[in-house]
Amino acid sequence: MNYLYKLVERYPHLKICEKSIKESFDLLVGCFENDNKLLIAGNGGSCSDGEHIVGELMKGFKLPRKCTSEFAEKLKGIDGVRGAELAEKLQGGLPSIALTCHQSLNTAFVNDVESGGLLTYAQQVYGYGKQGDVLLGISTSGNSKNVMNAVVVAKALGMKVIGLTGADGGELAKHADVAVKVPESETYLVQELHIPIYHCICLMLEERFFG
Repeated sequence: MNYLYKLVERYPHLKICEKSIKESFDLLVGCFENDNKLLIAGNGGSCSDGEHIVGELMKGFKLPRKCTSEFAEKLKGIDGVRGAELAEKLQGGLPSIALTCHQSLNTAFVNDVESGGLLTYAQQVYGYGKQGDVLLGISTSGNSKNVMNAVVVAKALGMKVIGLTGADGGELAKHADVAVKVPESETYLVQELHIPIYHCICLMLEERFFG
């Protein structure tokens, strides 16, 4: 929890979010401990934040994440040369998917099913999600229609939902199991505070699983 204490030291106005950040971390620990995955949905800058989070969780962030010696031996047993390089360079990951990164699927669904594009995240959650997974919805207003459609599907599947939003929280905060509501309302100011929060959670998760 040292990372969380340091976050609040650097950003005292995030003290109000300390409990919800810890609850988000706990939800994700349970998710990854049970071999489940994280799905992330957002728009614009929040879309980029989703990709950013995946980058921190699916490879080393601050700590080395060497594959296990057992898996290394399996790799080498299959191909001595390639296996040795893979064993040396592969890094442990926490399974995370940014729903924005599947453009062929997204555009096909928009073209074939609904022209507005407000159900594409919901379709992805329906296809990828299962009970025990977590959906992280990122919305500065908390009212992004496509994110909220995904939330409804996630809850129907038995997934947990974390909302990362602004001060009001909107619909997302009402439906999320945990809502991290930063004390700003202007979009760019909300996004400026989202970054250190999800960095903190990613660091805490890395320490928990690879420390």
